[in-house]
Amino acid sequence: MAKIYLLPIGTTGDLLPMIWIGRQMKVRGHEVVMFWLEAYRETVQAAGLEFEGFGEEGCEEPIRNACYWKMHEGLKLSYDFAGRCAVMCIHAVTKRMESQGKPDMLMAPIMSFAAPILRSRLGVPVISTHMSTLQLLSSHQVPRGVPFGRLLRLLPLPVRRILLQRVAPYDHLAKSHLSQCCKEPGEKPPYWLRDWFYSPDGSLVLFPSWYVPPPPDWPTGTYQWDFPMEDLSHSKRMDPDLAAFLDAGTPPIVFRFGSDSTRSRQFYRVAAELAERLKSRAVFVTREGDQVPDDLPATIFTATYVPFSQLLPRVSVCVHYGGMGTISQCFAAGLPQIIVPMVFDQFDNAHFVEKLGAGLQLSLNRWSVANAQPLLSRCLEDESIRLSARVCAERLRQRKPVSEMAEWIESKLKPASTPIQTFS
Repeated sequence: MAKIYLLPIGTTGDLLPMIWIGRQMKVRGHEVVMFWLEAYRETVQAAGLEFEGFGEEGCEEPIRNACYWKMHEGLKLSYDFAGRCAVMCIHAVTKRMESQGKPDMLMAPIMSFAAPILRSRLGVPVISTHMSTLQLLSSHQVPRGVPFGRLLRLLPLPVRRILLQRVAPYDHLAKSHLSQCCKEPGEKPPYWLRDWFYSPDGSLVLFPSWYVPPPPDWPTGTYQWDFPMEDLSHSKRMDPDLAAFLDAGTPPIVFRFGSDSTRSRQFYRVAAELAERLKSRAVFVTREGDQVPDDLPATIFTATYVPFSQLLPRVSVCVHYGGMGTISQCFAAGLPQIIVPMVFDQFDNAHFVEKLGAGLQLSLNRWSVANAQPLLSRCLEDESIRLSARVCAERLRQRKPVSEMAEWIESKLKPASTPIQTFS
């Protein structure tokens, strides 16, 4: 049995794939511990994983800030937040080691900067986890969520490669914090933090090749698996009132948006009018009740959280902002989807879904009844879209065995010997 420490970063949607990995490795007899902000303790422990929390109350505010959902402001917040969390995470891991000894492996996404520092300090392997193309920064397949991504795709390949590797306008925001924890001899952040993104011990890609074929410049030692499909359905059940609503009529349209309160209110106002125009029932999924209009008709049900694996097989269309978890659950249900991307990987996800023919996309600044109604009508009536969605469901049913991924992870359980490559 090995000790595997998970070092995620981000909101609940970012945690879910790590929770899924942790549950799979725990079933195989490994000791799995997740280190993250104290605010997420209940979610992680309900999933059956051991949890070590850190951070004072309210320290997760930057990733709940409305500015997080805007390109440049969001990246600034993300890097500063990642740097601060790395300091706290290293302290939490070090404290646990005083009584439990060091781990045998760390698993972390690219912005979890505690992982490369601990790898160097402890000599244990790190598996980099990637939940989107944005985290892989291919110059052959420039992510649409990077600043000036559209312009970059027009440039020659060598120029794209240099710019993606060596233009780092936000690094300094994290490095100002990382210098606090790089205090042992020889420790210091690399000149470019991108040099820490991909562990030489291996990279685990958590989406399938039929969704995004691997370009030639993904990191050496990359293993591409499939969608994790974690939605906490093992510990959460559908609200009985929602189940009764679904039983009482025709399949509704699901609308799910992000935590940006200003834009969410507009999103749900338009959604309510769309449901009325189409004479369709609807389910609004939002953690914040004040984001939806007052006095909604009885044909619209508002839910704070529901496992999509339980809800989506019973609805007609899903309209959402393009998170990978929601996309994969739509695929599993064979459900047409409309994506209204806001930021980061959501632009790529919208592109890939539309390319597969399983849905459509509409930019947020064009989100209106006049623009959205024809797209919704197509998703409800166009048999080619519905057929493509069912094809995706069939592909997902044929995904690789979980045991194959777990065995690949276990094959990396050996001391880290190769230093993380840096470029000066």
